Parts: sequence; C-alpha cells; structure tokens
Amino acid sequence: MRVHDLETLASETFLPRHIGPSDDEIAAMLAELGYDSLEAFLDDALPPQIRTDRPPALDPPRPEHEVLEELRALAAQNRRVRSFLGMGFHDTVTPAVLQRHILENPGWYTPYTPYQAEIAQGRLEALLIFQTMVADLTGLEVANASLLDEASAAAEAMGMAYALRGGEGRRRFLAAADLHPPVLDVLRTRAWARRIELDIAHPGEFRFAPDVFGVLLAYPTTEGAVEDYRDVVAAARAVGAVVAVDADLLALTLLPPPGEWGADIAVGTTQRFGVPLGYGGPHAAYLATREAYVRHLPGRLVGVSRDARGRAALRLTLQTREQHIRRDKATSNICTAQTLPAIVAAMYAVHHGPEGLRRIAQRIHRHAAALAAGLEAAGYRLAHRVFFDTLRVEAPGRVAAILEAARARGINLRAYGDEAVGVAFGERVGARDVADVLAAFGVEVDVDALLAEAPEAPPPPFERTSAYLTHPVFHRYRSETELMRYLERLRSRDFALTHGMIPLGSCTMKLNAAAEMLPLSWPEWTDLHPFAPAEQAPGYRRLFADLEAWLADLTGLAAVSLQPNAGSQGELAGLLVIRKYHEARGQGQRDVCLIPQSAHGTNPASAVLAGLRVVPVRTDAQGNVDVDDLRAQAAAHADRLAAAMITYPSTHGVFEERIREICAIVHEHGGQVYLDGANLNALVGWVRPGELGADVVHVNLHKTFCIPHGGGGPGMGPIAVAAHLAPYLPGRPEGIGAVAMAPWGSASILPISWVYLRLMGAEGLRRATAVAILNANYLAHRLAAWYPILYRGRHGRVAHECIVDLRPLRARAGVEAEDVAKRLIDYGFHAPTVAWPVLGTLMIEPTESESKRELDRFVEAMRRIREEVRAIEEGRWDRQDNPLKHAPHPALDVVADDWPHPYSRREAAYPAPWLEEAKFWPAVARVEGAWGDRHLVCACPPWFGPTDAETPTAAASSA
Repeated sequence: MRVHDLETLASETFLPRHIGPSDDEIAAMLAELGYDSLEAFLDDALPPQIRTDRPPALDPPRPEHEVLEELRALAAQNRRVRSFLGMGFHDTVTPAVLQRHILENPGWYTPYTPYQAEIAQGRLEALLIFQTMVADLTGLEVANASLLDEASAAAEAMGMAYALRGGEGRRRFLAAADLHPPVLDVLRTRAWARRIELDIAHPGEFRFAPDVFGVLLAYPTTEGAVEDYRDVVAAARAVGAVVAVDADLLALTLLPPPGEWGADIAVGTTQRFGVPLGYGGPHAAYLATREAYVRHLPGRLVGVSRDARGRAALRLTLQTREQHIRRDKATSNICTAQTLPAIVAAMYAVHHGPEGLRRIAQRIHRHAAALAAGLEAAGYRLAHRVFFDTLRVEAPGRVAAILEAARARGINLRAYGDEAVGVAFGERVGARDVADVLAAFGVEVDVDALLAEAPEAPPPPFERTSAYLTHPVFHRYRSETELMRYLERLRSRDFALTHGMIPLGSCTMKLNAAAEMLPLSWPEWTDLHPFAPAEQAPGYRRLFADLEAWLADLTGLAAVSLQPNAGSQGELAGLLVIRKYHEARGQGQRDVCLIPQSAHGTNPASAVLAGLRVVPVRTDAQGNVDVDDLRAQAAAHADRLAAAMITYPSTHGVFEERIREICAIVHEHGGQVYLDGANLNALVGWVRPGELGADVVHVNLHKTFCIPHGGGGPGMGPIAVAAHLAPYLPGRPEGIGAVAMAPWGSASILPISWVYLRLMGAEGLRRATAVAILNANYLAHRLAAWYPILYRGRHGRVAHECIVDLRPLRARAGVEAEDVAKRLIDYGFHAPTVAWPVLGTLMIEPTESESKRELDRFVEAMRRIREEVRAIEEGRWDRQDNPLKHAPHPALDVVADDWPHPYSRREAAYPAPWLEEAKFWPAVARVEGAWGDRHLVCACPPWFGPTDAETPTAAASSA
C-alpha cells in the first residue's frame, strides 16, 4: 500500500487516536518542509536503497472493541490453576489500592527513567523506600533500585564478585546445587559467556581453594530447606571469596537475615510483595550488599542529595547511565530495570508494614507446617526438618499418581524427579488448599486441628530477632485514605506523558493506549505460574506464536525469542547467539566486536558481558560509520572477528545509506551483524533489517511496540535472528541457555504489543513510522532557525530524531546543555536526552503520537529559551544569575519572601502563556549531583530537615 492510500483509512480504527497529528496538521507540516504529500517527503527522507519491496504481513487495522474481544477469547483459553510449584514464583495478593493507583495509573506507568530528578521525586522516593525495605530485610547496608529478575540478579552477583575478587588465577565460582533450576540455568549461560568456571555442588561439598572468587547459596533452598551456612561462610572467608545468597525476601521476615550471618551480597525477587505471577513477569529483583562494595553495585541506585537551596532531594547516583559513560569498562549492561514492579513491592510493604508482612509469612509457614504434620502422620517422609513455605515429600514410585490426583483437584505440584513431590505455598493459601494437597497424597485428616497445632515460625536458631522496617514510612499509612493520598502526592511530583511530551532521543516515548493496557488486569494473564504445564496456557502460546511471527516478518528475519526481558538482555542474548554459532562451526576464537562510536550506549557493556573484546570504529563528520575505518578494522581482526554492533538508524539520527556495504564488509571477514533495535521506530513497515544484511536484531517492545517505560521499567527486548542462527536461540536444544528467569521473560506485558499490532495493522504501522519521521524533520526544520542541527542525512533530512547542538551557547553566554534542559521544565516539558551521544547537545525524538500543536509548543519554548540566552549575551541578564542557571523554579522558591534575582518571579515560573492554563511544578530546585555522590545516603533517612524529625522522606514532608 502506498502512502497516499494510508490517508484514506477509516476514522473508526485506532489510528487517529495513536497518531498525534491530524490529516490537516500533517499537510501543514509537509507544506512547511516544502512537500505536497507524505510520499514525496519520504522519497527524500527515507533512502530508497534500504526500503523493503513488500508490506508487513499483518491484517488491516481493527477497532478497539473487536481486538479486545479477540484477546478475551485468547485469555479464556488459559486455565487458572492453583500452582504450588515454587521455584521463585508464588501466588500473592495485589492490594486493590495499589492496582488502581499504581499499576493502572498512567501517571505511574508512562514516565521515563528518572534522569531529570527535579521532576521525578515521587518515583525516586518510592525507589528509596524499595532500597530501604530490601536493606532492612537482608540485613545489609545498601540495596539497588531493582534488577530484571531473580536469575539475572544472581548472575549480576556472580559478575560483581568477579569484579571484587576475580581475575587471572581466580576464575572459579561455586553455586549451590539447591538453587532454583532457572537460576542455575542463567548462571550457566552467563558463566560460559564470561569464561568463568562454574562449579555446582551441594554447599557441604564445596571445594574451596585460592582460585575461588565467590559462592552463591540458596536461602531457603529450592527444596525448601533452611540451612545454617556459618561454616560455609567461614571457609569462603579463608580463601578470600565473596559470599552471595539468593534469599526469599518474605522468608526473611521470620529467618535470620544473610547480612547477620556473614553474606556480602544478597539477591532475590520481590514478586511475593504484591506483584502477580504473570506467567513469569515482570518482577523486580533486588541486590543488596555491604557499603564497602557500593561502587561495584550493578543497576540503578537512588541517593539522597540536596537542591540548590540546600533542601533534601533525591536522585540517581553513582551508576546513573554508567554504561553509556564507561562503555566497555562498565560493571553491568543494565540500563533500566523494573521500576514499576519495584514501586508496587515497596508500597506493598508500606501498605502492610512489618507486622503485616510478618503475619503473612507466619500464615504461610503455619499452613506448610500443618501439611507437613499431616503427611508425616500418614507415614510420608520429609526431606528437610526446617523449612519456611516449601516441602519436599519423599514418594518413590508414587510421584506421577500424586501429581495427577492433585491436578484433578485443580492444583499443580512439583516433581523432584521420580522420587519426591514438592509443595510451595503462597499468600493465598488456605485450609482448603492443605486439605486438597493431603487428599492428593491419599491422606484425610482434620485440617483445622492441624492448623491449630502448627507453629508460626521455624524453630530456634532459625528465628529472626532483629527489627526491620522501623522507618516511619512503614507505619504511617495504615488506612486506605492515607495511603491513597500518599500515593497521589508521590505521583504528582513526577512528570509523565499525562502532562506533556517527553521528547527523549533514542527512547521513543509514544502513546501507551488504554486499550493496550487493559488486559494487564485480566486474571487469565496475571495468575499463571511460568512453569505450569503447557496445556494450561494455550492462550499464551497462541499470543507468543502471533508475536513471534509478526516480529519475524517486520524484521525480515527467520526466528524470534521472546525471553529477553529488557533491551540490555536482548543485546546480550543476541551476541551470545552469535558466539554460539561461531563455536558450533569450530570458530570459537572469534571474540572481537566492532562497535561504531554512533552505536547505542549499552552496546560496549553488553559485548564485554558476552565475552567479546570491543574494538571501536570511528564515525565521519556527518555522523555516519566511517566505512574505511570499519573495513580496516575488519581486515585487521579478520581471524577473530565475531560481530559488529550497528545502531540503525544511527544514534546520531541519520539513515546511513551505506548500511548494506557495512554489513557486507563484516560478513566478508567472517563476522555477524548485530543491529540494535533501539531506533526501530524509524523502520517498521518500510525497512526490514534482515534484508539489509543484519543477522540479529533486538526489538525494544517498550519503545517501538508500546509497552510503557514504567518510570524505568519494565521492558522487553526480544531478539529476531536469521535462519542460520535460529538453532542457537534460548530454549532450543543447541541454544545458548537461559538469559532470563522465565521461559518467555515478562510474559504478562506481551498482550500490550499484541493489541497494538492488531489495532494498527500493516497500514497503520507504516503510517506511524512515516509520521514519526515527519515529526522529527518538522522539529529539526523549525529549531534550525535558532539552533544548529548536528547531523543530517540525504537531502538534509534526519530520521526519527535529531541532535540540537548547544555548544555555541557555552562560549557566547556560559549556558550549558543542562541549563537548557532544566529550563524546559519551567516551560512544562520533560527535557530531551542530554549530552548523549554528543556532549553539549540535546537529542530529540517526538514520536508519531505527538500532535503538531504539541510540537509547535515545544518549538516556541526552545525559541523563547534562545531569546533568554540572547539576553545573557547582550548583558541584560547576568551570566550566573539568570533563569537558565537557576532552573527549574519550584513553587517554594517562587513564593518565598526572599527573591534575590534580577528577573521576575513571573519570568521564572510562567515564561509562556500556555502555562497559565496548566502548570507542572518541579518538586525541588536543581539537584546537586556531585554533593550526593560525596555524601552517599541510599536508604530513607530518619528525617529531612532541621525541625520535622518525623518526616520519613522528601515527599512525605508535605504530607
């Protein structure tokens, strides 16, 4: 279908609601650029040699109600069965107040990662509570702001231990054989990638020697046992090894925490804290450690700093975007993790408090203990005497029959081979569940009597005596009225897509439509265990098959894995598939990865984690890959070339016309081409990366395909691969092994992308891409009147984003890119991407979802800011005391009795007329990042001010 045909699509489809500009606005923008049609514009903007000859193989766009009815039918195929399978996944109860006010609230799920701290104080406070909760429960000093899942957190702990103690001569890591099997699977994959020698054994059989750099223990084990590890810790200490523990956070309300018995690192999941099973995710993992190791902590860390007025303020600290800055020297490739699920988990703890969490844990243990008593009375033998929620019941010769009897009662139990049955209880457990499980074992007994006699906690010395969650925030909000108001106060301090455009380059902050988000609350998607029998999830399997087929078609590749649960994991998985392919052909020496300077920022870190050696490739003056340098580097490393990582269109915002030549050079020298899909929004429906020569593409579903960014997560990063790489995908017999805890990653958010693709259809996707490119070029054209556009492609056009060069302002007026970014907050905008990929610039991506009116408002804000800079240049404003240097201006400053500035309060806070209709106020003045790094505080301080000693956190000071 040609572009002019797209303009006749029926208005009853979803397209006019997803695509921001109306037909009249599109015509006006085209006229501004000098075109009479969208087709003529694309002829100039989109190089003809990269276009595909065939449109996407999707059905036409369909109305919302029809798509949701179809998805309802799919969901109905899934069977909601009580799953007592454990393995890191348990049923939980999401408090309705959290579901309604967080999970279903676009004010929480549409913001971006809190890089602009002044307009993210609510999220940052919630994450600080998360860190405090984890640190308290694990008994360690500091915790990060979440990781992707339990298994990848364990792998990060292994990598952290290697950074602390490993090196030549110390490459052996000891992992307990009684960790959850999915954790061991990911450890195997990541150890192979890093060339770490992984020894898996029972902790009592660990072989400690000077070559051991770390150990990982299970607490409790996958069979439910609660072990005393003090001797193991002492043995590890004797050889200088780091001790890490995979710990159940809910169990730690009853059990002595790892930090108290010698652990250096604790990891695990917070899924049990109110986050639905979701057939595997998304779930926020955690990693806690000792303060001495904080600078090796992977992922994000929220710290307490201060603003320009000396008031306490929160910010991301230390690791903020560190993989973008340190590149191949970064400690982790995690860009963002699981902010939204982490916030739910934190508020679950706020909702219940320490007493409530302990009661939940006691109730679970009491039911497990009652089941144990009933089974033992009937003659069954338990493998372990001390447990929390999970039993291993020895039943040689009877396992299959017990499992079948349980299934007949609507229960999934776990098989430990042919010898034993596992039962793992969660928050929803009740007397009926105990009775049904006993009946599956052929036991009939008075369950009420068993529960009356059952203990509420494991026996000494496995009793926790230390306090936890003592901070006032965990005690203050018991009534739903108070909690609702607290959540709303936090939300109101964050800038979201509900307030205005978030024009972050390379981040694609487009509409996350209500119709796409509705299915996330359907229990048919949320209540399934990821390791339930396959026949219980036919709806999910059909949804997976649809998405895999559609993504394969859109990328022009042969096969897809949905497992990677973040863009960073997609990068890693794609590179590991390439490595496995080379090894299978007897080319295991290939370990060089060519990465242009224009590549996405996480690429070098991912390459290192994949066991590859990074060789940089220059870019030319136009921002393109320097093809001559690429050819020279490929030839120089021909015997060892594994891959080249290409971001396309480039992070510089241009379509490189020599992309086919680039791919051919890499192939000629024995390498494979990995195409980073961060900028896929400029390609969908018009360009198939596989047809350009790409062998692997990772697809950010949280960018191009409408899964919301969730304030910094969740995300999904599936990979599509060419036919020759398909055998090496995760989960296949010859494949690389697992890269995520669950077989399909964060499965419960995949319906979002499924709905989006059904709503848009082939024609809608093509129109969305065309408008995204048009919007970016319209902005670049309008802004060029006041700011240089750093890179352009053919006919002076950009792709879906543009880079505005602010470096001349520094020499003329002392104005930095950060000053302009902060001033945009005063104008009611989230700042674009700052100082990346080029220092002193803003990278701007409007997406297809923003209207011309919103684009014009942004242009007018940037014009007015340029006039403010001119006032500094001409001496009308002081170079230090001006609205840009003091931006943003919170309400507290504007209404203060003292106003020492030469510009007016109105010029500070209301610099444009549209602000009189709606004004988003930053919560704090500009945050002092360097001060926060020097005074690192990463848990809730007891108070935030000289007088109010009861104020738990920054936002709560306004409670």
